[in-house]
Amino acid sequence: MTAVHVVLPGDIDDPANPSGGNAYDRHACRGLAALGWAVREHPVPGGWPHPADRERAELAGLLAGLPDGAVVLLDGLVASTVPDVLTPHAGRLRLVVLVHLPIEDDAEGRALAAATAVVATSDWTRRRLLDRYRLAASRVVVAEPGVDPAPVAAGTPGGGRLLCVAAVTPIKGHDVLAAALAHVADLDWTCDWVGPLDRDPRFVDLMRRRLAGTGLAGRVRLTGPRAGDDLAAAYAAADLLVLPSRRETYGMVVTEALARGVPVLAGDTGGLPATLGHAPDGDRPGLLVPPEDPGATADALRRWLTDPALRERLRRAARQRRLTLTGWPVTVDRLATALKEATAA
Repeated sequence: MTAVHVVLPGDIDDPANPSGGNAYDRHACRGLAALGWAVREHPVPGGWPHPADRERAELAGLLAGLPDGAVVLLDGLVASTVPDVLTPHAGRLRLVVLVHLPIEDDAEGRALAAATAVVATSDWTRRRLLDRYRLAASRVVVAEPGVDPAPVAAGTPGGGRLLCVAAVTPIKGHDVLAAALAHVADLDWTCDWVGPLDRDPRFVDLMRRRLAGTGLAGRVRLTGPRAGDDLAAAYAAADLLVLPSRRETYGMVVTEALARGVPVLAGDTGGLPATLGHAPDGDRPGLLVPPEDPGATADALRRWLTDPALRERLRRAARQRRLTLTGWPVTVDRLATALKEATAA
């Protein structure tokens, strides 16, 4: 049995703080264990990716206590800003950094250079890392997130149940969505914003004031985070997932919607176009709009809400795309291959 030490953010299992990265890490640990790996989890509390001196010292002590030759999988949120902690162990440990979201600064470049291998969670992320840093292409591999199977959502005739699943922060574009929704206030819709409200409280307060000022406070519900059956119920009730992110490396919520045959309206940025993908017949299972463009987002929403033929076409494409999605076992197999190659190295 091969052992792997997995260094994780301390909040990995906090239901009040869900994230795509935490969900990926949890699936990875469970999947590797199912494949026969001895998974040793090491959650490290702290303000990652901006740790305090004490938290950096604790991570250094953790790595120092691992045996020579140990395989260590580190979440990039922890690893990417502490090259001084990783570099002293680069020769004796097999360090593998899992990058969910590139930070794109010199510290990250030095941290990744200290790693035996780097696992990116999308092709877009891999390209960004290779463009930004002097890394050997053979050392940077991709293990895209999987998705769990789910029943097809029934949908409503008018398509007015809109859903946004993301932490309410500027990078996720809720301000763009609020402005776009104000432009289509004459139409029949509701929109649930599902996600943490404590990442940027000032921004959340601004969004509440803006929604109240445009008369939308009763139609846009900030529900806070949901998980498990509650989150599944939100997807099952949705007609359209809206993700107006300014930047997104993959967008796991997109495949979670597509797994239920729910079309997606998303920003044309980062890895989102590839994640949305195409149905086997070539149709997009949703609409892409320029990021940071409330007018384009509003135009797309108006088309969705007023054109029954468009809704039917996108729903059909989403249900076809659903059949092409891969599950978490594929992700874990790719990750396990990267770890085996690091062991051999």
